Amino acid sequence: MARIIALQTHDVRFPTSRTLDGSDAMNPDPDYSAAYLRLVTDAGDGLEGHGFVFTIGRGNDVQVAALRALEGHLVGRDVERTLADLGGMWRELVHDSQLRWLGPEKGIMHMAIGAAITALWDLRAKREGKPLWRLLASLTPEEIVDLVDFRYLTDALTRDEALEILRAAQPGRAEREEQLLARGFPAYTTTPGWLGYDDGKLARLCREAVADGFTQIKLKVGADLEADIRRLGIAREVCGPDIRIAVDANQRWDVGEAIRWMEALRPFGIAWIEEPTSPDDVLGHAAIARAVAPIPVATGEHAANRVLFKQFLQAGALSVLQLDATRVAGVNENIAILLLAAKFGVPVCPHAGGVGLCEAVQHLSMFDYVAVSGSTDNRMIEYVDHLHEHFVTPVEVHKGRYFPPEAPGAGTEMHAASIAEYTHV
Repeated sequence: MARIIALQTHDVRFPTSRTLDGSDAMNPDPDYSAAYLRLVTDAGDGLEGHGFVFTIGRGNDVQVAALRALEGHLVGRDVERTLADLGGMWRELVHDSQLRWLGPEKGIMHMAIGAAITALWDLRAKREGKPLWRLLASLTPEEIVDLVDFRYLTDALTRDEALEILRAAQPGRAEREEQLLARGFPAYTTTPGWLGYDDGKLARLCREAVADGFTQIKLKVGADLEADIRRLGIAREVCGPDIRIAVDANQRWDVGEAIRWMEALRPFGIAWIEEPTSPDDVLGHAAIARAVAPIPVATGEHAANRVLFKQFLQAGALSVLQLDATRVAGVNENIAILLLAAKFGVPVCPHAGGVGLCEAVQHLSMFDYVAVSGSTDNRMIEYVDHLHEHFVTPVEVHKGRYFPPEAPGAGTEMHAASIAEYTHV
């Protein structure tokens, strides 16, 4: 009988602030970081579970401490029994009343639980010899809904409704998997758009993005209107009329300011406005969505839990749902969010680009396509060409599309040498 014998943590930080990679109107000097977790077993097969929480530098040590707080909940557990009931494991961790008090169901403990849940899924997928997207897509509708906590959701999505969504998608699963392997999944790139880049670098990276086959790019905005107008003019001139250009304010504006700013940017043909105001302000987003229509509002990367996503959808406050692989409590909660999006008919375009987020979130989008929504219409995964070399199974993006990973696991394992080199001391 194999058991989990160790929970090991690492405070990994990359000095991206030196080149302003990741810079935006609210985060001018991020150091892309990972509060990293390894689950070690005594099974003798050498397989481990790896997960992480993405942060941007200071505070990563606090997130690592939250990971360590889970040691007593995981070390000593029977591996097979735990992996066979990851729905139950999720509920046990999230519903622990003393840990839950620190949220409830949001913040650093909720994200730490997400890293642990992802590490368990990584271990299960490795033991079954499958990439996570294929493992999830192979589950029955009943097995999938058993992973989801429907508490607080039933006024918008019930278990029976979720089963209907999943059963409706069952007939085409095999064909969609074949299409995914052959054609990949659409991507867009934020690589040209960081706010700290000068105009020459912006233009060069826009040209490279178009040449690489991307049909949408994204620019950071919100610090200076005149600069945004200038930068969008450069991007539109370089990209031409057929490339979609989204913009991202990273929570910079009040509601009225967002509406006025977007009126000034409207002539550039905006694909969406992302995070125009506080990520918790459902009604503010709804007001902005009404005022700037038909420009879609996109948000979700900082939404704390499935309940907030439910409210955004109920209020018509977003048209593009941007879940994140490490903000909520892991794979299980993101499955709940995918089901909510399917119920409301809203496309999911995940947030990615930080440390390992592209590697992790691709599995969720591919599972969504094969087993939930059954569609890639208006769906894209964000891509940024940063830090992939530090992962054992880096993403494969060609001609503007993600091609599905075949390696077993959740894509969340970093190279030991990278962990050693970039551990913060």
